[in-house]
Amino acid sequence: MKQPFLQAIRERVLVLDGAMGTMLQERGLKPGQSPEELNLTLPDVVASVHQDYLAAGADILVTNTFGGTREKLAHYGLQDRLVEVNARAVEIARQVAGDQAYVAASIGPTGRFVEPVGDLSFNAMADLFREQAAALIGAGADLVTLETFLDIKEIRAAVIAIREISPTIPVIAMLTFDDKGRSVLGTPPEAAAITLEAVGADIVGSNCGLGVDGIYDILAAMRRVTRLPLISQANAGLPVLKDGKTVFPGTPEEMTAYHDRMLALGVRIIGGCCGTTPAHIRAIKEALSGREQVLCPAGPPAGTTFLSSRSGYVAMGGNNPVTIIGERINPTGKKGFAAELRDGKVAYIRREAMEQVAAGAHLLDVNVGTPGIDEPAAMERAVFCVTGAVSVPLVLDSSSPEALERGLKAADGKVLVNSVNGEAKSLARVLPLVKKYGAAVIGLTLDETGIPDTADARCRVAEKIVTAAGELGISRDNIIMDCLTLTVSAEQKRAMETLAAIRLVKERLGVNTVLGVSNISFGLPCRPVISSSFFAMAMAAGLDAAIVNPKEQAMLDAWRSAMVLLNRDPNAAAYIDAYKGAVAASADIPAADAPRDIRSRISRAVIDGERETIIGLVEQAFAEGVTPLQISNEALLPGLEEVGRRFEKNIFFLPQVMLAAETMQTAFGRLKQEMKGEAFASLGKILMATVEGDIHDIGKNIVCTLLENHGFQVVDLGKNVPAEKIIAAAREQGVDAVGLSALMTTTMAEMENVIARLKEAGIRTFTMVGGAVVTQDYADRIGADLYARDAMEAVARIRQLLGK
Repeated sequence: MKQPFLQAIRERVLVLDGAMGTMLQERGLKPGQSPEELNLTLPDVVASVHQDYLAAGADILVTNTFGGTREKLAHYGLQDRLVEVNARAVEIARQVAGDQAYVAASIGPTGRFVEPVGDLSFNAMADLFREQAAALIGAGADLVTLETFLDIKEIRAAVIAIREISPTIPVIAMLTFDDKGRSVLGTPPEAAAITLEAVGADIVGSNCGLGVDGIYDILAAMRRVTRLPLISQANAGLPVLKDGKTVFPGTPEEMTAYHDRMLALGVRIIGGCCGTTPAHIRAIKEALSGREQVLCPAGPPAGTTFLSSRSGYVAMGGNNPVTIIGERINPTGKKGFAAELRDGKVAYIRREAMEQVAAGAHLLDVNVGTPGIDEPAAMERAVFCVTGAVSVPLVLDSSSPEALERGLKAADGKVLVNSVNGEAKSLARVLPLVKKYGAAVIGLTLDETGIPDTADARCRVAEKIVTAAGELGISRDNIIMDCLTLTVSAEQKRAMETLAAIRLVKERLGVNTVLGVSNISFGLPCRPVISSSFFAMAMAAGLDAAIVNPKEQAMLDAWRSAMVLLNRDPNAAAYIDAYKGAVAASADIPAADAPRDIRSRISRAVIDGERETIIGLVEQAFAEGVTPLQISNEALLPGLEEVGRRFEKNIFFLPQVMLAAETMQTAFGRLKQEMKGEAFASLGKILMATVEGDIHDIGKNIVCTLLENHGFQVVDLGKNVPAEKIIAAAREQGVDAVGLSALMTTTMAEMENVIARLKEAGIRTFTMVGGAVVTQDYADRIGADLYARDAMEAVARIRQLLGK
């Protein structure tokens, strides 16, 4: 009888099998046919693949269910046989595995994005995964492996859904990264690992996209923020075209070259992805023989709280700098913001988010609680807005569990919930949400009796919160205790009790601490003087994070100087960088004026993704006599070009690019109304298609959107498009270029077929290819005129090629 899976990987490194799709293709899978359908029609063929990998030494056999969600099966008319398809796959693998190997249930992405980047709600996405996972787990899989995900929000929904079905089944969670170390939507490995560990993944890592050297770099980055076991599932190198076939050049020996370094990182599962065969798996297994395999992963220091967003992360506590939490997204005392919330607007939120981050905030507190609104809906809008505008993690601030849950579903990463307290009602309502959605939580040292007078009593409340959280499996690293700042003008003696409570909580409970600092000075003149002094004293007492106004110079001055004095700013580097060249002044230097020219303001709105305000700016431009063409050419397009430059520099990522494109599209809609049927001059007509046999079109759709927003006319033929249809459309439409997309190694060769047939048909047009597995070398070999690594590069290269 096999050991429990998680116990086994602590004792030895397990080998996971190799590629499934290419093996099935060699054994009868037809182009455009569902691989999962073979579970029903040719189960012996599927079993033969498992048998070959088992004979090669695989300890884990992965089911043929990568595309087994309802969304994917619907492309083949198999959605009503979902349970049968998935359960049969587990049965086939189990029959082969016996007691020799574990059966891992494979779940892949749906091909859709979660809103606001996509059009699928969190609940709908989770439902898709919950349905497939229930079938797989119900059929007796030993574990679940989430593979080749591109969107951290989608895989986060998948883990949460699986945990609703089974809190204990082992879950492997893997994203695919590019050679820049980011996912398609801009997530770095560290943020991915933080988010996935928080929602309950047992093993994290990466598969596909890169060879073993690239995967090693990804895992090394993950190890800096997690102690979880890691998984490496690399491709056999990057694909090349040889004798008309797509091949992966990585040899079995090359797949083992990083074994020692992988083991030193704490990699406990090594397998193969695209291009790997039983020969590769055999080499991996043999290379592990005789090597020391004791689990001794390095990792982050104890006592560090990690938080994440889609494209960034923050480390709180330990010897890290005190974390600045921006407090300005809060309607208390802000009538204008409260009015916007009632109207469903987010302009204030977006502006404050960007300004606070520019001023130095590491996290942003988001509070939308105001009378007369639907707070859960407002929280969702606010989270969507902030995550589209900035890359810092969030603090969700609400006394409403319903609003907190809506915000937790809307979030991209691991957030901080503000807050829970020692009251039984609060503990029962908030802590389960923190656990389910993988958050950290602020604990307020108050309970049914109010705020205790003494530091010792506040520490006892903190202990109650820590104990209740621990019972739900929330670790101390994910609890940040707020010892509460009271107004010194009313309760002068209690300020020192707050500082004493910080020391006691850290000493007795070992958790990190936070304060809302500005409460200290309420009702006093020159509030920043008192607030900044108290802030410095709290940092000296051990404070790890503070909720402050980062635009208040005195607070940031106190923070920067304290970090030097507390040895949290090595060599005073951050302090020197902030103040070099500064001149003494008796008052804060005023912020630079916002652009006054209407064209510049429209460009800025595109860059910042201000969909709500762009129409108003266009109307103002009309009133000032600016023509629609001038708005397009002198305001909208320059804004989108700046977005492109920021994307190239890794300042912006795909979600910001898409938001800018949507903002521009909104403005174009108004321009077209003004022109009363007149058409904008097109930069060219581009035909786009995903080639036959391939049902993936996310990347192609993004390219289409950006091309249209840059002034091109796009003819989108969709996915799984036969060559003859592409050729006919290219001839009939008289297009300037044909763009071809393929995500799978098994469909890449169809690109060459289409390009060759276009030339045979005498159609003179430029061709461009792209997709996850496509490279510049491959594009050159098949005779494509252009290769684009991503959507922004596709636009830039088409414009360059056509001289636009």
